[in-house]
Amino acid sequence: MDLKSREQYIHKERSYLRMLFTGMCSGMICFLVVWSYLGSERKKHTFIFPNSPTSHANSVSEISSEEKLTSSFYSEFGISSERYSSLQKTLYWAGPDRSVTDVSMSTSPAHSTFIIQNLKDSYQIGEELYVTIHARNFNNDSKPYGGDFFQAKLFYSKKASVFGEVMDLLNGSYSVRFLLPWVGPAQVAVRLIHSSEAVQVLKHHTETDSDRVSFFGYFEGPGPNGIKLKETVLCNVKSDKNGLERIKKGNCCCEYKDSRTGEEWRCQRPKSLPCSARVYLFLDVAVDVDMGEEELAVLFNAGLRDPLSRAEMRSLGPPELDDLWRYVNARSESGFIIYMGTQYVKKIIFGRNPSNKGINGQKSTVMILPSNVKNGSTSIDVREKCRPGLNSPVPAGFYLNDVWTSFVCKTRHFTPETTTQCLKDKHIYMMGDSTVRQWFEFLLKAVPSLKPMNLHVLYQAGPLIAVDVGNNIDLHWRAHGIPLRCKKTEMTNLHYTSNEIDDLTGGPHTVVVFHLGIHFTSFPLDVFIHRVLRVRKAVLDLLKRAPETTVILKTVNTGFKDVFTSDWYSLQLDRILRWAFQDVGVYILDVWQMTACHYNKENIHPGPVIIKNEIDILLSFICPE
Repeated sequence: MDLKSREQYIHKERSYLRMLFTGMCSGMICFLVVWSYLGSERKKHTFIFPNSPTSHANSVSEISSEEKLTSSFYSEFGISSERYSSLQKTLYWAGPDRSVTDVSMSTSPAHSTFIIQNLKDSYQIGEELYVTIHARNFNNDSKPYGGDFFQAKLFYSKKASVFGEVMDLLNGSYSVRFLLPWVGPAQVAVRLIHSSEAVQVLKHHTETDSDRVSFFGYFEGPGPNGIKLKETVLCNVKSDKNGLERIKKGNCCCEYKDSRTGEEWRCQRPKSLPCSARVYLFLDVAVDVDMGEEELAVLFNAGLRDPLSRAEMRSLGPPELDDLWRYVNARSESGFIIYMGTQYVKKIIFGRNPSNKGINGQKSTVMILPSNVKNGSTSIDVREKCRPGLNSPVPAGFYLNDVWTSFVCKTRHFTPETTTQCLKDKHIYMMGDSTVRQWFEFLLKAVPSLKPMNLHVLYQAGPLIAVDVGNNIDLHWRAHGIPLRCKKTEMTNLHYTSNEIDDLTGGPHTVVVFHLGIHFTSFPLDVFIHRVLRVRKAVLDLLKRAPETTVILKTVNTGFKDVFTSDWYSLQLDRILRWAFQDVGVYILDVWQMTACHYNKENIHPGPVIIKNEIDILLSFICPE
């Protein structure tokens, strides 16, 4: 090739490169414009279902990025990449495989049905019964995809009940398996807790609206002329997904990092007081979720009411707003705000809620007969001795005449006398929320010689203590630390569970009962996972230095059916707890099934009958023989 030809060739190559570079720049500019537009649209409440085709590519890259960011954290706690992958599979929840363009496409409890497969005239105790659920939308069309949250139980009046295992077939149908554990009649009941479309909305806002629950820090300190200054500011878990983190001012906040756990809490900086002046945390909450009308319609399939006026808000509770009420973002763009009082939800701004509705189905009575073997057995015998590390099957047990029979291990039923004997010479440390405090309260009544001490603290947060000097029993309860929804309490009394466990000597006379759950439902799952793994490490260390210590994990209750503390949120937390502690060597007390299938109306604080059965299992773990 001569010189002139080489120059023409090089010139042509440069032209191609220039065109390629120009095209790449143009493409990048277009991408940034579209991205900016999508970002602005997100602020306008546009919502894409995470499992829809339009969002699949983004979700893959986000997961990959998240894995890179979290790998070092998980390895710090001895979690391999394989264990991390198993967690992702555990938390996977199917959803719509197409764009949901109309509310009528969501699952309707009125149109969905169930049938019993191959119903026979009679069954024998110990056999299994299978039921198929067919999900249909509000147009009475069959749903082509899965992701609905159904719960099922087999029951007979108020005499017997058992939890059913629901399997998503990913095509709009669901298979339910029941064990037949009692002799007599039985019927099937199925409820739609949330449609698949509603679950996707809940999932989205869990990860993006962690500041929909706000907490308040109280700062006190000396001011000029001896005047005591007081300031109240917003506080929350430090996260890049809540409002405090999104404040762009350089010196916006006070940060509080626990030196042992690394947990971080953040409060807005007071105007007149230093960060060190924080004394109290007021964890009564006002909740604000930034949802669009489409999402709200999917959740509730009902027209929304107008936002409350300030006068109406004040009419909901006592006038001492500084002490009992705080309102955050009092009027969101969608008008969707839930106001929570000191103990319970005061007002929800929407119409009827189709969550937790029974669906129609085959009402046939199932007849269960004694077994043909061993002289007609009328019960399922459980011989396994209670010991740490046993898994909870489905079902984990059943109710018969208000008595729970466990399929995990051979449990006992305790009287006040046998309860006292079991707890003699024991130091029992309970850590968790109010559902664990119910156990503390039950034992106080069950053992009359246990006497509570007044430590002059907020009862909701603890610490609480009761002692029986004659039998050498000391019983403790304290909250699991922040986040905790309660009245105004001293920060110094809110201890992280992992720190408490690290401070225990342990041994054959020590019993540790712990639980984490419902107070974490408004936060991204990684906040809960990190907390759970820190507790896991503390438990492993305790069992290493004192292997004879009895450690008991209480799983999560059912009972919440609203969109802020939904059972779907609770189920994700429950799965994380089981995943984290399945190989640690602790007792796992499965209360999920116990609270889901009893005839009592579900309540996050179960009634005395359920608590008594939970305590029998607890004591069977402490005193298996």
